[in-house]
Amino acid sequence: MDELLEQFLIEGRDLVAQAQGDLAALARQPERRDVLDGLFRAVHTLKGSVALFDMAPAEGLLHRAETRLDLARRNHAQGGDAPLSAPDLAALVAVIDQVDRWIDLLERDGSLPADAEARAAGLGLVLNGVLDGPDEGAVPVRGAGEPGAEPPRHDAAEHRPAWLEAMMAQAPSFGHAATAFRYVPDADCFFRGEDPLAVVRAVPDLLALDLSFPPDTPGIDDFEPFRCVLRIVGLSAAPQEKVRAAFRMMPNQVEVVALDAAEVEEKDPAGDIGEVPVEPGESGGMLRVSAARLDVLADEVGQMAVALNALEAAVERAAAGDRVLAAELRRVQGALAGSLNRLSSNVAEVRRVPLQPVLRRLPRLARDLAASLGKDVRFVLSGEGVEVDKQVADAIFEPLLHLVRNAVDHGIEAADARVAAGKPASGTISLSFQRRGDHLAVKVSDDGKGIEPVAIRRTAVEKGLIGEEEAAMLADRQALRLIFAPGFSTSRSVTGVSGRGVGMDAVQRAVERLQGSIEIESAPGRGTDIAIRLPLNAILTRLVTVRVGAERYGLRMDQIHEMLRVDAAAIEELGHGRACVIRDRTVPVLSLATLLGHADGLEHVGGEGTGAEDTAIDWARLVVTGASGERIALRVDAVGERIDAAVRERSGLLAAMPAIGGTTLDADGGVLLVLDLPELLS
Repeated sequence: MDELLEQFLIEGRDLVAQAQGDLAALARQPERRDVLDGLFRAVHTLKGSVALFDMAPAEGLLHRAETRLDLARRNHAQGGDAPLSAPDLAALVAVIDQVDRWIDLLERDGSLPADAEARAAGLGLVLNGVLDGPDEGAVPVRGAGEPGAEPPRHDAAEHRPAWLEAMMAQAPSFGHAATAFRYVPDADCFFRGEDPLAVVRAVPDLLALDLSFPPDTPGIDDFEPFRCVLRIVGLSAAPQEKVRAAFRMMPNQVEVVALDAAEVEEKDPAGDIGEVPVEPGESGGMLRVSAARLDVLADEVGQMAVALNALEAAVERAAAGDRVLAAELRRVQGALAGSLNRLSSNVAEVRRVPLQPVLRRLPRLARDLAASLGKDVRFVLSGEGVEVDKQVADAIFEPLLHLVRNAVDHGIEAADARVAAGKPASGTISLSFQRRGDHLAVKVSDDGKGIEPVAIRRTAVEKGLIGEEEAAMLADRQALRLIFAPGFSTSRSVTGVSGRGVGMDAVQRAVERLQGSIEIESAPGRGTDIAIRLPLNAILTRLVTVRVGAERYGLRMDQIHEMLRVDAAAIEELGHGRACVIRDRTVPVLSLATLLGHADGLEHVGGEGTGAEDTAIDWARLVVTGASGERIALRVDAVGERIDAAVRERSGLLAAMPAIGGTTLDADGGVLLVLDLPELLS
């Protein structure tokens, strides 16, 4: 992909996301002048960016939007109320959404579709309804000397412009100059956060600059410091295309001329134009690193964790023969553990990226889907500025898209049904992100019709997912989790949106691949909340090892509420199973051995007693989890060490095995299976 196009795709989407966020903020607080100014800057810069490519319909449409925003800013400055009405905001949202689609198509196809002009014209008519006069919505055709005009292009064979003649007349010897430019910053550029000198400094292979003021510049007493009056001309050894790329955000303010080497005359080096030293390699303290290299670095951190776990096992063996040596090894082990923790934290920090660019398409997709279904939906996004691990950011969009589509299709009712139920005609879907400790809390909520557990049980039985007796025994919370079962769907027919029974199953699979968990709560008639919990650090996972018979397994610590031992006699028969009282609550007890197909762990006698008290009591070791939506105690034969490990996604033969969440390397170099407790208990 062309480097300039690649940079535009990044910057253009960032600007789209900023504009969408500002529009959402103005819908809530229309009086915010700072947000209005930010929106104007984003649209203005985006217009300049698209002008570099064959996107004339987008440029014209953004010019109309910019004109409307400029009118709103003037109205606000004059004390007017509500500078942007609801129809204004709706029209501007439609414009930004359309430009967003065109950017996607430019990346995929290399050009805009054939109907781009027609779409731009249609949206332009909507914006024309709020512009002052029929001509303000059109992209103006200006003279070459006016700021904002389409810059004239020259080649070496044409007559050189007057500013270039004047520059060359006073320039020293720059026989290797390839390009000259004249940059006239817009008078209001400071208000948009632009720095003309910083822009010029980014010109590659810069050789010389001349800064001047127009003849009509007022004196110091009448000078307005917030208006830019600079005129900047310069020479560069870089080709014309690279120089023009440095001004990609303000293409209408610069004139770029390609030079022949023979054209640059030898002059007295005592002229007025001075060389500007450009420090090689200067990058403002930022360094671009390939994402693949970060992945390799994270893998190496995982390997170091495996080695440290092996060292811990070696220290325990050494303690049996040489306590002095074991003490020294423990000191070294502690130092290495501290270094590994710091390294892991630093690598995790480097890998963190903001979620906002990933989520930028969701509001538009939600609106498009709602419109196709004839529903009125308001989409509210909050907390999108939180930073997460790159692996989480890369994988989170698809499950969130499934959840949003499900909420629009199944959750939000039609407008007439909502009004009949005493609700507003417009439904609301909210998506929020919050950092809680070392985890990311994601919540998708809607105020729709909710989920009826009775209907879920009936559908599951009809599709053969469970039997009638099993369905009747499920609590409502357990019944709701059936929507994550493969093949489950309440749709009676297959459409372009739903009916194939893969959406929610895909959500659960994606969340589990990220070592996360998902919970669902719903109130019929009031709506549904789906909560996802994901680790912020996807490099290392905290595990505890357990033994069942002769086998060892790993359990994720974030899925465990507590670990304890109780008198085996306290585990009693209850209905079709067993249970015991833990902290004044009756908790079902299941044998992990039985769930995994081993001998019945509840019939296993004895624990790992070490004293007289232990030999007198048959201790049962329990691991209490809430991974299935309710507290359940798993009986194991022994609880081992806690380790930090890099858990790999299951693959090969293990990919088809249920209840296996992944694998990691044990301290002895063997493979440790990490159990997927939600799937195991479902």
